[in-house]
Amino acid sequence: MTKQSSDKHGTSFQELASLCSTLAVGIFVMGFLFQNFVIPSASMASTLLVGDHVVVERVTLAPSSSLVPFVHYHELRHDEPVVFFRPAPNAQGDHDILVKRVIGLPGDHIHLRHGVVYRNGIALQEPYAAMPTATNYDPYNDDFPALPASQGRGVLATWSVDLPTHIQGEDLVVPPGEYFMMGDNRTNSFDSRYWGLVPRSNLIGRPLFVYWSFEMLDDDIYKTSLTERAESTLHTMLHFFDETRWSRTLRRID
Repeated sequence: MTKQSSDKHGTSFQELASLCSTLAVGIFVMGFLFQNFVIPSASMASTLLVGDHVVVERVTLAPSSSLVPFVHYHELRHDEPVVFFRPAPNAQGDHDILVKRVIGLPGDHIHLRHGVVYRNGIALQEPYAAMPTATNYDPYNDDFPALPASQGRGVLATWSVDLPTHIQGEDLVVPPGEYFMMGDNRTNSFDSRYWGLVPRSNLIGRPLFVYWSFEMLDDDIYKTSLTERAESTLHTMLHFFDETRWSRTLRRID
């Protein structure tokens, strides 16, 4: 074998090794540090729209470890959006992945009056939250937890039993290791008022930004049949340019 041929084979091997290393790093980053998530419903409108594809950072909510002391872990903060597994399973027995806003941390006293959230006795100023009107006011939803869960529409049976154990006076008191979550679209959000508190172990990560937004209908993401997925894929290919919300690209999530 000539020196030129040997150099050529060596270069090819180095390029292959470099490519494999890049792929390995990419798989690690997307598999363990970040995650893609598609917004399936309008419960966080107008902060997040149905069809927003977001990047979720998973590191800072992971349990602390002495093996990676260089990673800055920190607990949830009031009012930040977070992605998590819903504590109660759906009809198929799966735990849906949701994104909501952190309203109550452990020890917080929470109640609503006419849609306004009071945390530890102080009314929150939430310009992103949709308030009820005379036409869509719901006593259970908008004055939570003044009414028993039996009077709420769609309240899970398990939460109906558990809710009274967390009531002190007119407030729900968030217990240790759990969180009270609500969507920004308060009049149309199936959240902790209906299925309960979110354990620390259910947290996935923090949504950072929208990297792509495509017009979708509510719950399109849950259509799983082969025909439905094929139709959805074809629709996306045909309407990629005219139904992409270009103005939302790289929008930061607050």
